[in-house]
Amino acid sequence: MQNFAYLVGDERTGLAAVIDPAWDVLMILEVAKRRNVRIVFAIDTHNHPDHTSGNREIAKATGAKIVAHEYSRTRKDLSVKDGETLHVGSLELKFIHTPGHSPDHVSILVEGKLMTGDTLFVGECGRTDLPGGSAEQLYHSLFDKVLKLPDNVEVYPGHDYGAKPHSTIGEERVHNYVLKPRTLKEFVEFMKEP
Repeated sequence: MQNFAYLVGDERTGLAAVIDPAWDVLMILEVAKRRNVRIVFAIDTHNHPDHTSGNREIAKATGAKIVAHEYSRTRKDLSVKDGETLHVGSLELKFIHTPGHSPDHVSILVEGKLMTGDTLFVGECGRTDLPGGSAEQLYHSLFDKVLKLPDNVEVYPGHDYGAKPHSTIGEERVHNYVLKPRTLKEFVEFMKEP
């Protein structure tokens, strides 16, 4: 169940964002201090507490603005939509709406790295049986959005469920059994299996 939080920073300008600041806020703040970056955004991939529970603490400690998709029920300072970008210094973070695990889910693309939250794990995908989950939406998120990205894009998931902590789109395309070519109907039936 280990969650990942990601610190994305521009060392030249000293600005950073933390993605999914859930549990170990003190460690996140310490890493930012060691890297000599100031956290200006706390970004949620989706509104589940195991990804958002550190938002207020990060915001209080740093003055960071909380960012989430417009559908998110989480308290936020900035709302984002599919395709919008946010700048952290010279870094451009692009938001890709990837619902399925939750209606408000976004994946975040920055410099060839994709933070996928609970949409795509190494060797697996997110659940769709929680409130607001949808196998149909997850199918479109995975096959029509995530898998349209180049094979060399690195995948950084929201949990450490795989054989290794991160992967690439190409590796997932070949090795992730969830991404085997299926019709929408076949995928929905597949997601019903235990």
